[in-house]
Amino acid sequence: MTILGIAGLGTQELILILLVLVLLFGATKLPDLARGTGRALRIFKAETQGLMDDDDAATPTVSSAIETRQSELEAKQAELDAERERLKRGEL
Repeated sequence: MTILGIAGLGTQELILILLVLVLLFGATKLPDLARGTGRALRIFKAETQGLMDDDDAATPTVSSAIETRQSELEAKQAELDAERERLKRGEL
């Protein structure tokens, strides 16, 4: 029977896992365990979303810094090209 198949587990396997959980933690502890797991997952999701938002916010700053540096390098390259041409003509 695979009516409730989750991750390739059948109904019998899921019932067996549930029984083992009840035996290990007791019926009164299972809701607390599930609640704690849900909170942990919500916190984890919020933190990973915050990291993604931080990356998105930092991207324009990084790209503007790259563009500034690129323009500085192009200006320096133009100076070097002018100096090379001057040296080719023999001017000192």
